[in-house]
Amino acid sequence: MPDGALRLDKFLWFARLAKTRGAAQALAQAGHLRLDGRRVDRAHATVKVGSVLCVPMLGGARVVRIETIPLRRGPAHEARACYTPLEDAQLSSAALTSRARQD
Repeated sequence: MPDGALRLDKFLWFARLAKTRGAAQALAQAGHLRLDGRRVDRAHATVKVGSVLCVPMLGGARVVRIETIPLRRGPAHEARACYTPLEDAQLSSAALTSRARQD
């Protein structure tokens, strides 16, 4: 893996966007994630600094831009420093549903 890059499942787990690495792998393999606007269906997809990731959450989605690649799963404040939420890009669950039907 190139410097400044990490597997998607590890990033989700390290950044505390998924509770366990297994949950991160299942989320990625289910095809619910978008990385730089493209649907991802594999846990070993590579993320890097500057990538934009859309993660479905209850009641909507969380859209974040990756700022740093974490070296470990640390405390929550350390995990939050790895990404910047894109607040204006937040999607409602209705918008996600309509987009999923279009794909």
